[in-house]
Amino acid sequence: MLAEVTLRIDAEHAELLADALLACGALSVAVEDADADTPDELPLFGEPGLEPARLAWRHSRLRVLVEGDQVAARRAVEVAIASLKLATPTIEGCTPVAEADWVRATQAQFPPTRISDRLWIVPTWHDPPDPTAIAVRLDPGVAFGTGTHPTTQLCLAWLDDHVVPGARVLDYGFGSGILSIAAAKLGAGDTVGVDVDNQALEAARANAAANDVSARYTGSDDLHAGSFDIVVANILSNPLKLLAPALLARVAPHGALVLSGVLERQSDDVIATYKAVDPTVPLQVWRASEGWVCLAGTRTA
Repeated sequence: MLAEVTLRIDAEHAELLADALLACGALSVAVEDADADTPDELPLFGEPGLEPARLAWRHSRLRVLVEGDQVAARRAVEVAIASLKLATPTIEGCTPVAEADWVRATQAQFPPTRISDRLWIVPTWHDPPDPTAIAVRLDPGVAFGTGTHPTTQLCLAWLDDHVVPGARVLDYGFGSGILSIAAAKLGAGDTVGVDVDNQALEAARANAAANDVSARYTGSDDLHAGSFDIVVANILSNPLKLLAPALLARVAPHGALVLSGVLERQSDDVIATYKAVDPTVPLQVWRASEGWVCLAGTRTA
């Protein structure tokens, strides 16, 4: 039997109480913004260089999962609170939690994703919906890129339309490796990924092996000199602007540059930044989806 206790506490003591609850036997503690969906909602995350100054919500809501009935759950929470000698937080509720197959529940959130008639992203617990189509086998993990986010789907759709056999592809900020793996399955030749996250390196290498494709993944300091027929980067607008000289330098003559992770309202600024660095790769909005855009351009000289 499981129960969930919901309580509200100020920002100063939220993490301290969460740690105490876990030490007292709570199975899990989720910390949320108690002001979510109100005018007082406070974002804690932003693009690199644009993070908020205060990394804590004004008021936090803790959702505490405890083994036992509702009475035992409340008692466990009260013990943790007493151990810290805190003023008693507001306990908003205590509800039983039905037993469930959490693995199946999680898997149900990730069905196969259709990119086009010939390209699908398919988790390993599903059979490919179309046996004749290209299936990228990929499960959710620690690295970004499952095929469900609009920015990833935009890049995949561009690759599906434009990859030609033997094309050299650079995937900058590869995350799970989904774009480079898809490019390889679509017929690309030399395929290279660059990322600064060691967990992404491990995930992408494992995903490439699971898809039986040849792709090289490396950190940014280990990328050898050379240019590519396609340079794709699905990151965020601020790092994309900072990376403009590095990405443009990798685009081969008549090669293409593809950028996503850009909101529609940010597109003009990103396009202007790249034009100022190198006007021979003129970017424009290729396609938009759910407020996000994919920018693409081909080197003219």
